[in-house]
Amino acid sequence: MSAIKLYANDLILFAHVIDAGSFTRASERTGLPKSTLSRRLSELEDELGERLMQRSTRRLVLTDFGESILEYARRLTDEAEAASSLAQHRQVTPHGTLRVSLPPEFRELSVVQIITEFSQRYPNVRLELDLSSRRVDIVAERFDVAVRAATQLPDDSALVARQITTLNNGLYASPKYLKRNGTPQTPADLADDHTGLVLVTSGGDQQLWRLTRESERWEGVPPNILSANSLGLQQELAAQGLGIVGLSDRYAQPMVEQGKLQRILPQWRLPDTIVWCVTPGRRLLPQRTLAFIDLLKEVVGDA
Repeated sequence: MSAIKLYANDLILFAHVIDAGSFTRASERTGLPKSTLSRRLSELEDELGERLMQRSTRRLVLTDFGESILEYARRLTDEAEAASSLAQHRQVTPHGTLRVSLPPEFRELSVVQIITEFSQRYPNVRLELDLSSRRVDIVAERFDVAVRAATQLPDDSALVARQITTLNNGLYASPKYLKRNGTPQTPADLADDHTGLVLVTSGGDQQLWRLTRESERWEGVPPNILSANSLGLQQELAAQGLGIVGLSDRYAQPMVEQGKLQRILPQWRLPDTIVWCVTPGRRLLPQRTLAFIDLLKEVVGDA
């Protein structure tokens, strides 16, 4: 004897028809044509091998077999409605685990503030944070969001990038350093025995300074270089008078206000850095992911 193949949707439609009392009212409630409902229930009866109800022009009468099946059909209906309610609730109230990749020492992001506020607003979301300078594989490593800082991102059809804010960058040095070494008046002066605190990329290359002033361009670094892959370390070394460093204006502002750093060559700019939120290229994002992106925009986005 071959197994009976039942489809839950057909049983749910059966419950809807009985509860509505007619195919006409069931059609109005479900949005399906009466002909479709009648055909689906006839196919269900054929598969079960027995009549579920007797049809007449005035009413529907359940058979004994139909009474028995209706109990199971209503359970399925209740479960389907519960699942729908859960999904709607999760869309309104973020739940679950949120895996986020963040660059380390990126103080413009106010990471502690973001984590604190997110945890207070959404206590049902468990945060898993990965702070690393490496470029993670978002899809393979199952990250929900990666925050990246770059002038531009490589093309990747599997990912979606949302721009959060743009950081303006320039050169900074401590008053102590400038008193000892002199204040450069043009980019060419950087070659006069100055020391550059230069970042090292994840590939191990030193980042050249690319300065612009309207249509003018200058590219290079001072003759003396102290390189590291830590922006926080470079800023602290600059504040101690060890050299000139490239920083975002937002990053440098607290030390400027404290008199520890000052902007040099203020008419010249380094390339802007864009902060991105990168997510897997899915059509629908969980509410917890959208909530994190919204909070990031709120805290560090453009004023």
